[in-house]
Amino acid sequence: MSDLAASPVAPDIMQGVIAAPAPVQAEAMTVTAPAAPAAPAEPEHVSETLYIQNLNEKIKIPVLKASLRGLFKAYGEVVDVVAHSNLRMRGQAFVSFESADIAKKALKEVRGFPLYSKPMQISFARTRSDAVVKRFDAAHFEEHKTRRLEHKKATRYTNPIKRKYRARKLAAEVDGAGAVPASKRPNVQMPDEYLPPNKILFLQNLPESVSKDQLMALFSQYPNLYEVRLIPTKKDIAFVEYMDEGSATVAKDALHNYKLDGENKIKITFARK
Repeated sequence: MSDLAASPVAPDIMQGVIAAPAPVQAEAMTVTAPAAPAAPAEPEHVSETLYIQNLNEKIKIPVLKASLRGLFKAYGEVVDVVAHSNLRMRGQAFVSFESADIAKKALKEVRGFPLYSKPMQISFARTRSDAVVKRFDAAHFEEHKTRRLEHKKATRYTNPIKRKYRARKLAAEVDGAGAVPASKRPNVQMPDEYLPPNKILFLQNLPESVSKDQLMALFSQYPNLYEVRLIPTKKDIAFVEYMDEGSATVAKDALHNYKLDGENKIKITFARK
């Protein structure tokens, strides 16, 4: 009986051995063989955080961070934006999302976008950001932070990139090259959409018949309105001032593209400082 019980298994085993050279199995091998090297096509370090390089170094950090947040929020919640003005981190930033899928889509669609006239180079960050770990893996946050700080300390003087930046800084201080870029600053034209937060709003495309009372009534719906100023010689623009930047931001987000006359959308941006 034991031989009979084993008989259904043996042909299967033998079939696997004998049929291996057969055309059908050969085709199967042809299909499955490439599957092994295909796996690495997915980056091993895919994460919720994107590492961005080649950013315009002449843009102030608060403006740059606000611009990146505004650009990437179209793809999902932006958990954190990290950028620093020190020489080593200049021209770089990290943008973290709530999931790796969102980060992957943003990377694919935004890579190469010319932010402030410089095409962004984007890749996945090799480690998770503090904000992401703290939010989604709080139990291991302290461990993550300790490990990151130890790595930072260990590479402070050995990292070749850091040495390169230090050498460049020293060279700039010696020959005065650091002052050269300042002369080019006026050539950087900042799009209205990327201006930093301001308690004063700049209104454009207003109906020429608009009155101060109309604008007061519209913008007083939002707290802390301070003043509305019309421009007598330019009737399609105006300035609206709030007591603080936060109140101005709320009004801007709520009323941008509002059709004051039922036809034309008014454009609202932060006023240039």
